[in-house]
Amino acid sequence: MTKVYDFTVELPNGEEKSLKEYEGKPLIIVNTASKCGLTPQFKGLQELYDKYKDRGLVILGFPCDQFNNQEFEDISETTSFCQKNYGVTFPIFAKIDVNGDTAHPLFTYLKEQKKGVLSKNIKWNFTKFLVSPLGDVVERYAPTTEPAKIEEDLMKLLA
Repeated sequence: MTKVYDFTVELPNGEEKSLKEYEGKPLIIVNTASKCGLTPQFKGLQELYDKYKDRGLVILGFPCDQFNNQEFEDISETTSFCQKNYGVTFPIFAKIDVNGDTAHPLFTYLKEQKKGVLSKNIKWNFTKFLVSPLGDVVERYAPTTEPAKIEEDLMKLLA
């Protein structure tokens, strides 16, 4: 049976990274954008990461430009923006698509595991998926769900 850890993703520098490295840790996987009304959620995500990284939490950010072109063209601008404006220290990966024929296989899998309210497609930036230490997709959160609202569900997965 497929798990989140079976996927490989691309780092901003173009290198491939296996998600197996995160096996045994709870994950929050989120599609992000730097020029979106929801961009301030980076602050809340970083606060969760700071609070729980010592208990295993890893947040994986995937910049996406599919919603009104709200991401920088150059990935180095994206990573710099996240660090400078929101103090982001959790991993940010290469820009991806989350919907359609060009959707990254990881997001195709996530959407199949937890569908949205009306469809499996991701509706907007900052859709968040909570993944158990076993690699199971536990919950999907709407873009407008503030990161702090995930904390209660996250607590059940922490070491």
